[in-house]
Amino acid sequence: MSGNKFGFTPIDDNDLKKTRRREVGPMGAAVRETANSLNESTENRVEQRRQNASDAKEYRKARDEGRVLVAVGINDILTSDLPRDRLDLLAVASSDEMDELKASIQERGQKEPIELYMDLDGRFQLKKGWRRLTALKQLFEETGEDRFSSITARVAETQSDRIDLYIDMVEENVVREDLTFAEMAQVAILASRDADLGAGDPEALVGRLYSSLHKMKRSYIRSFVYLLNELEDALPFPKAVSRNLGVEVARKLRASSGSVAGLKNVLARASTAGEQNETLDAFLVDPDAELSSDMPREKSESVKYEFHVGASKVTARKGECRILSGQDFSSIDRPKLQRAVEAFEAVLNE
Repeated sequence: MSGNKFGFTPIDDNDLKKTRRREVGPMGAAVRETANSLNESTENRVEQRRQNASDAKEYRKARDEGRVLVAVGINDILTSDLPRDRLDLLAVASSDEMDELKASIQERGQKEPIELYMDLDGRFQLKKGWRRLTALKQLFEETGEDRFSSITARVAETQSDRIDLYIDMVEENVVREDLTFAEMAQVAILASRDADLGAGDPEALVGRLYSSLHKMKRSYIRSFVYLLNELEDALPFPKAVSRNLGVEVARKLRASSGSVAGLKNVLARASTAGEQNETLDAFLVDPDAELSSDMPREKSESVKYEFHVGASKVTARKGECRILSGQDFSSIDRPKLQRAVEAFEAVLNE
C-alpha cells in the first residue's frame, strides 16, 4: 500500500512483536553512574562506621586492661594505696643501682613502662615500677628537663581485685629474685592489715601472694612472717637475717615461746646487723638460757650512707667521701679546688 498524505503506512502486526532496543542516552548514563556511585559510597561509609566501632571497642578493652601506653606526669602518680615490697626505700633510692638506672634512662630513655591503676577517687596509683618512677623524679629534680617530667605507663582503669594488685606488685621482683625473705614476709604482714583486703592471717596470705613459688620457698616466707610478727621492732636489721638463720630461729620460737621476751630485750640493744645475728645464733644454741647483754660481739660494721646535694650525690663511709656529679672537676683551677676541699675539712672539724 502506498503512503497516504501523512507519509506513513499502516502498522504491521509483525513489527509490534519485535523487541525494541533502547539505547541509554547521555543523561540516563550519567544518572545511572551517579546512583551506582551513591550506593557504593553508602556501603563504604557503613563498613567504615562498622570498622570504627569495632576498633573503638577493642581500644576501650585494651585501655581497661592496661595494654595501652600513655604518658603520665610524675607528680600525678601516688604510691599511697599499696605498701611497697621494700623495707628500706630510702637506701634503695640512694643506691648505686639507682644511679645506674638513672644513667641508663638519661642516655637511652625509659625502655620499660610502669604499671598504674585508678583508685576509687580516680587518682593514679602505682602498681609496678617504683624504681623507674623514683629515677625519673630524681632526674627531673636534678636537671629540670621536661623529658623527665612524665613517665610512660600502662593504666588499668577497671577495678581489679585487691589481692591481684598485691600479686602484681610483688610479681616483678619475685621473678627477678630480688627480694629478701624478710621483705616478702613483710608484704604478707602489711596485706593482712589492709582493711579493704579483709584477709587477716598473714601466713595464709603467703599462699595467695606467692602462689607461683615452690612450696618450700613459701614455707620459708611463712617462717619469716612468724619471726617478724613475734619480734616486731626488736629485730632492727631484718634484711640481714639469712634464710637458714631466720627459719631456725622461727622454729625455736614456736617451740619455746616463753623465750621471746628475753630475746627481744637483747635484740633491742643490737647496733649492727652483726650483733643482731650473733644474738640470734646464741638463741639457737640455747633458747632457754638467759641472754646476756654483755655477750661477745663482732666488731662494729662500717656504716655507709648516701644523700644528694643539688645535682651531686655524696657517698660517705669510713675513710671515704665520694662525690658524683656532672661537674668536670679536672677543669677547675687547682688552687680553687684545693680551697674548696680545705673549707670542707674546716667545717667537718668545727
